[in-house]
Amino acid sequence: MQIWMTLAELAIARLPGLPSTRQGLAARAERECWSARRGQARQRVGKGGGLEFSVEILPSEAQAELVKRAALAPAQQDRTLWGQDSLSAEAQTLRDARLWVLEAVEQFARDNLLKRKPADLLWAAAYNADNIVAPDWVRREVGSASEKRIRIWRKIRDAEGEDALARDDRGRKSLLDTALDGEVRAFCLAIMAAKPFVSAKHIRAAVVDRFEGRLERDPSIRDVQRAMQRWEVEYRNELLRLRDPDGYRSKVEFSAAGSTRAEALNDLWQIDASPADVMLKGKRRHSIYMCVDIYSRRTIVLVTRTPRASAVGALIRKAILAWGVPRKIKTDNGSDFTANSTVRLFDALGIEIELSPPYQPKSKGNVERVIGTFQRDLATCPGFIGHSVADRKVLENRKAFNQRLGAKAEALFDVEMDLPEFQSWCDSWTDKIYGHAPHESLRRKSPFEVAAAWRGTVRRIEHPQALDILLAPIPGNNGLRKVTKTGVKVDHHHYYTAAAMPGTWVLVRMDPTDMGRIMLFAEDGEAWLGEGICPQLAGLDPVETIQKVRAAQKAYEQDRLTDIRREMRKIGPRTVSDALLREGERRAAGVVAFPQRSELVSTPALRAAAEAMVHGTSAPAAPAPDLDSRRSAVLGDLAPIPAQPVESAQDRFKRALELEAALRAGRGVDPADEAWLRIYQKQPQYQAQKMMFEEFGLSAIR
Repeated sequence: MQIWMTLAELAIARLPGLPSTRQGLAARAERECWSARRGQARQRVGKGGGLEFSVEILPSEAQAELVKRAALAPAQQDRTLWGQDSLSAEAQTLRDARLWVLEAVEQFARDNLLKRKPADLLWAAAYNADNIVAPDWVRREVGSASEKRIRIWRKIRDAEGEDALARDDRGRKSLLDTALDGEVRAFCLAIMAAKPFVSAKHIRAAVVDRFEGRLERDPSIRDVQRAMQRWEVEYRNELLRLRDPDGYRSKVEFSAAGSTRAEALNDLWQIDASPADVMLKGKRRHSIYMCVDIYSRRTIVLVTRTPRASAVGALIRKAILAWGVPRKIKTDNGSDFTANSTVRLFDALGIEIELSPPYQPKSKGNVERVIGTFQRDLATCPGFIGHSVADRKVLENRKAFNQRLGAKAEALFDVEMDLPEFQSWCDSWTDKIYGHAPHESLRRKSPFEVAAAWRGTVRRIEHPQALDILLAPIPGNNGLRKVTKTGVKVDHHHYYTAAAMPGTWVLVRMDPTDMGRIMLFAEDGEAWLGEGICPQLAGLDPVETIQKVRAAQKAYEQDRLTDIRREMRKIGPRTVSDALLREGERRAAGVVAFPQRSELVSTPALRAAAEAMVHGTSAPAAPAPDLDSRRSAVLGDLAPIPAQPVESAQDRFKRALELEAALRAGRGVDPADEAWLRIYQKQPQYQAQKMMFEEFGLSAIR
């Protein structure tokens, strides 16, 4: 069989998959750069020169045709050629089929005087094209052949023997799976989870560096590629949980179906917010608030510029006016849902609020799914910007680069709607599209049908205007203000009021239609007190306004003072003190003390005093005639007692030092002085003097 052929010879051969003319072959060779392929093109030796090409460069059907024309003889089909051994029947069949292929390839190379590699390539191409007559049992075991597979089988046969061909290495764990008791595999999986975009080259470098000298051999890049491909399937869920926790929760983690249930209409609502995947006029991407009634699956959508607590109140107002008052509302822990104004609104309406656990969106999965359905339908709206950055890039690429360069977002995304138009579209979607679509969870009924079939009671608000007042904005500090002599202070403005006296705490709600007016409620918000007026903002005369407030204050206090003054006339100077004495007498009247055991105390002083008391009751004796002369003699004999000098702190410490020195020297010290020293050493004065003495020496105590 000819292995190297010129273009002319290929044209004469008219092989399938190739042009039939030399000019066509030359054009294809130039287009596919046959002459630049190393090892498959060479200079022709002989007359005429030029290039000749290896048959390896030809398409597989052309190679198969060349093998077929080489009149390849059918290979031996007898399975008894290799005899029987201790292998199982399945292993024997696999081994014999591979040996049959190797014998057939080697016979083909000998018959056509081919080297090993081209013979393997050509024979494999002919086998895959069914140009090789092979037994059925060989076809069952070897469905297809390739040059690489034949080379591996030959290497195994020559190195390990024929029986080694019975081993099926497909699906066998690689070195990376088994090395170091799985430590290498865990390391690779950790890299794949922490850095999902690394390649096999990066992981191989990390493995070689981490386990240098501990592996029997360094893995090749192909080893790592095969292992990574298998691990992506085998550890799909574990890798997804580490790479994308949200995706794991939504796609893999087991979840209960229909776990959120409601027993009646308006029994449970779920609300949530999300940025809308649509751009409105003004190049703004707005947010949507979604409310879902779990029992009927009815929905209401509110569009707002930014997510905030006031938008939550507007959504609840819209839903209550349309559906009625719910029993419970479930939402997440967003600041707009947990704001004081939102909590106060729910309390005022008697609605129970339930917060889902943090970072657990599946706990309110109904509203999450409705938002997903709504966002997907937004793809039909003008101004749709895609659900992700990749989607947005695709939409931007609809226009050529020169068209989108410097173009405004309105033109790039075909923005046509403003906020009112988009809100109208959302209302139509909830009422006409989603509201009348059959739901599997409703047994193929629509939300409209379920709500219309409800025959229970629906709680409604008698005066919608009262709901508007509850939704009125409140100032800072949770709306609480203390009435002072200058009224109620809100944002540096003073609102005069006669509805509450100074010292009273009130709840303030602003009038959204009049900045000069506020509405005052009791501190708990459950009692209406009146209103306050700011003359500067309301355009009124401040003097006239304060006069009216003072008059109202005087009238209010006059009614309360009348009875007080009447009683004041009846109160005398001893009324309160006499009342206290009588109260004490009443308490003591019913209490009697039992007699207690006693004993007499007798001391010399008491006895002397008693004797003096007895004698003192008799008439005093007359003084002796010489009493005065005797007193003078006694006083003259007494010498004057000199005044004792006051001992300073330094002198006292010096005396202590002298006593301490005497004690250390073993000299005798008076017991009284020694007792004094022991007491003095425990006093702060001694400790302070000692610190100064140790720091500055004798100069500190002179």
